[in-house]
Amino acid sequence: MRIMTALNRNNILISRDQNLISRRDWMAVNAVGMATTAVASTASATWATEPTDKPFEYRYLLASSLYGYGKLEEIVPQVRPTGATAIDIWPKVHGDQREQLDAMGEAAFADLLAKHNVTLGCITQYKLGPFGLAGEMRLAQRLGCKTLVTGAVGPRGLSGAELKSGVNDFLDKMKPHLKIAEQTDVTIAIENHANNLVDSPDAIRWLAELCPSKNLGIALAPYHLQQDPDMIAKLIDDIGDRLTVFYAWQHGNGSMTAQPKETELLQMPGRGELDFAPIVAALRRINFQGWTEIFMHSFPRGTAILDTNAEVTAEVKRGVSYMNRLAGLA
Repeated sequence: MRIMTALNRNNILISRDQNLISRRDWMAVNAVGMATTAVASTASATWATEPTDKPFEYRYLLASSLYGYGKLEEIVPQVRPTGATAIDIWPKVHGDQREQLDAMGEAAFADLLAKHNVTLGCITQYKLGPFGLAGEMRLAQRLGCKTLVTGAVGPRGLSGAELKSGVNDFLDKMKPHLKIAEQTDVTIAIENHANNLVDSPDAIRWLAELCPSKNLGIALAPYHLQQDPDMIAKLIDDIGDRLTVFYAWQHGNGSMTAQPKETELLQMPGRGELDFAPIVAALRRINFQGWTEIFMHSFPRGTAILDTNAEVTAEVKRGVSYMNRLAGLA
């Protein structure tokens, strides 16, 4: 496995744009079924079922965590204005929209989505881990959601043959969980999270090569990789249709300490130094049909990336415009 290196920086001037289930009896199940019909019927397919000859276009997914602990009733109406068609709901500590789903109930949540012509595209669940997703997969199936994002479990800091073995062991342990994923028509996407078994380009490639099921994919976060656009582009070429979620997210000035907002926002596409042009070219080469999420982390976690919902939405729209221009879709 060879890592290509190159320097290709894109310095862009910073500007600030203005512009949960409480009942489980049959009555509740039936209510959810009726309420989710419209949602499930319009839910987008996963990469595993998309026609490969479909022309490239982004399928934008809006992360609820960008709005901190904002209310779902206020966030869902923001999805379509950003250019997204679906929402990715996050649990505490990054957001609390997954807990809000439980509190309001599935039927009310499905009604909220349908009212605003939005689907549940993804549930992000790191705290449950890859071996604790059975209930989430069944919830996702009921709500027409096709994607769950989590991390890998296993030893850290491996390389070479030990890394390949570690990834293979993880995939062996995933097999019974992937059977549930197949039954529920859900793809479990593993993010290359820092300090994780799968946190390096080599680990990502082994995950793609050794993967035993079409229902296991990769959620690729450039933030957690060396900020080398050509290397990231080559990695996208290598993993191909195993790519399920792409985070338009760079490291910028990081997200682990308090800092001025203008430097925290350097994580967003088109603001920091990472040139996304080679990366977008790679997405086009593989005809990527998965989710694209304009993303960053706030500090402290659980806070919105900007002061108001309108400002958050405008910032996501700015990121979408940047990505669209690079793809010739503006």
